[in-house]
Amino acid sequence: MSESTVRIGLVLPDVMGTYGDGGNALILRQRLRMRGYDAEVVEITLSDPVPETLDVYTLGGAEDSAQRLATRHLTTYPGLQRAAERGAPVLAICAAIQVLGHWYETSSGERVDGVSMLDATTSPQATRSIGEVVTTPLIDGLTAPLSGFENHRGGTTLGPDAKPVGRVTRGVGNGVDDGLEGVTQGSVIGTYMHGPVLARNPELADLLLKRAIGVDELAPLDLPEVDLLRRERLRVR
Repeated sequence: MSESTVRIGLVLPDVMGTYGDGGNALILRQRLRMRGYDAEVVEITLSDPVPETLDVYTLGGAEDSAQRLATRHLTTYPGLQRAAERGAPVLAICAAIQVLGHWYETSSGERVDGVSMLDATTSPQATRSIGEVVTTPLIDGLTAPLSGFENHRGGTTLGPDAKPVGRVTRGVGNGVDDGLEGVTQGSVIGTYMHGPVLARNPELADLLLKRAIGVDELAPLDLPEVDLLRRERLRVR
């Protein structure tokens, strides 16, 4: 590994990898390599402390029992929190939002303390949200609609220090009837979108990469298959 290698942390894929969200780390690596950057994915499992020195981090979705394990591990090894404090971008998918919040309630109604990286709390909703979700982004630097597949029962309420990622135009989003989806605070971006979300939203992938390597612009990539995927998912005719 060279000194200039961009290191992408795939955090706890052994417990927070139920829905294929580990693909987000691979997409970040590939988009960097296609532009001539050296990049590698660093897998951080329950057997590993979380390093605070990586350039960008991704976490995926999981069930209640896996969330508990992840919460305990991130509390014991707070490298992710320290990395976010210095500005390293973090992408949190679905249950990872709940783990990074102040607290979340399990399906049985038990409240579990999170790691408080996000000013957000999550409680179970009456019905499960499953299906395509599309939003208009509310983050500076994003202009194209965001799309993904949501599959969650949690309803996430944002506190005053957190902001939404987007406004829902199709689907449910955060599940608390406010028309919002996702959460962003500091260097953390969280969304309920699976897909993997970065395969379906290259602009979001590049936003994370620009923040990770400290540049204002990246060379454009000519990927017609990605454009086709977006047209299919957004039902653009």
